[in-house]
Order: sequence, then C-alpha cells, then structure tokens
Amino acid sequence: MNRAFYERGVVEVAQDLVGCVLRHRETAGVIVETEAYHESEPACHAHVGLTGRTHILFGPPARAYVYRSYGIHALFNAVTEAEGVGAAVLIRALEPLEGLDLMRERRGVPRTEDLCNGPGKLTQALDIELDLNGSDLLGGPIAIEPPRPGWESPELLVGPRIGITKAAELPWRFCAAGSRSVSRPWPKGLRDTLAPRV
Repeated sequence: MNRAFYERGVVEVAQDLVGCVLRHRETAGVIVETEAYHESEPACHAHVGLTGRTHILFGPPARAYVYRSYGIHALFNAVTEAEGVGAAVLIRALEPLEGLDLMRERRGVPRTEDLCNGPGKLTQALDIELDLNGSDLLGGPIAIEPPRPGWESPELLVGPRIGITKAAELPWRFCAAGSRSVSRPWPKGLRDTLAPRV
C-alpha cells in the first residue's frame, strides 16, 4: 500500500479497499464494507469547501479523516484523490481478524459478527478516536494493509449509501459478498451469498 494507491478516484479506491486489512495496534480486521464520498456531492463534508473541519479531506491522500458523528461515535475515513480535491472513503465494517478478546472488552458484545459491523462499532473496537484525525496511514499508528490470501478479489455487492439524506441515490456503497459483518441494513443480495450457520 503506497500513496499512489490512494491518489486515485474515490469510488475506485472504495472498491479496492474491500478485502484489505485495517489495523490499529493489536487489533485488526478485514474491510468488508466501504462508502465513497466526494466534494462534488452534498453528502460529503468537503462539499462546503475548505474549513477548519474539512481541511484534512483536501490534504494529501493516505491520511486518516476521523470525525464525531452525532456527538457519539468516531468514524474513520481514508483520504483519497490528489491534494486539493476533497474526497474520502468511509470504512463501514470489518470482519474481525486479530485482538478479538480486546474488541469484545471494548464493545461489550460476545458475537464476532457484532464487533465491527458498523462504522462507530469498528472505531470503538479498534480504539480509533479523534486524536488520530490527520494521521498518516502509511506511517501509522493506523495502517491499511494489503489483502490476506483469499481476500485478493472479493465479490462486491454495490448499492446506495445508507444513513444519509443527501445524494443517497448514488451507488457508492461496496460490500463483500458472503460476510455477516456487513452493517445493517444489508445490501440487496447479501443474504443469498451467506453460508449456512453451523
């Protein structure tokens, strides 16, 4: 993973991040759901232009944009495209990979698929907070690593973004088929790709 990976169109990066590994210290998970946001559309924070809050979105690619949602949850985004363009990929869900006991302690839930199945849940599980806003994804402490074996080319389900009211019709949500860790509401067709519970 290098800066050139992020210095591309946000929709392309959002698709290519599915299957990669998001790591913060001793916890990590496979990215199974992303959403793309671009300054050209009103759901993106960068749509209002350069402000004290949004300047990270316009900065160099491969930076973390972490913000508080509704005053409750920290949400993690990876900044993309060339410097001066406001764009980022929201990481919406992970399939837990490492540090599960610590994730359970932080989240207070036992089931693996409930640990990181939402953007606020995964930041709580990985202990990603606002102090990491603007940090370099290539230098840490948050890192996005290449896919592990078996995750190199995951089948993607595509649909509209959720939890927003503006530009909600854009098909910029990307989910890994077959993953129970995708956030609710599940995209159309996901249930058909799930293996039966053992």
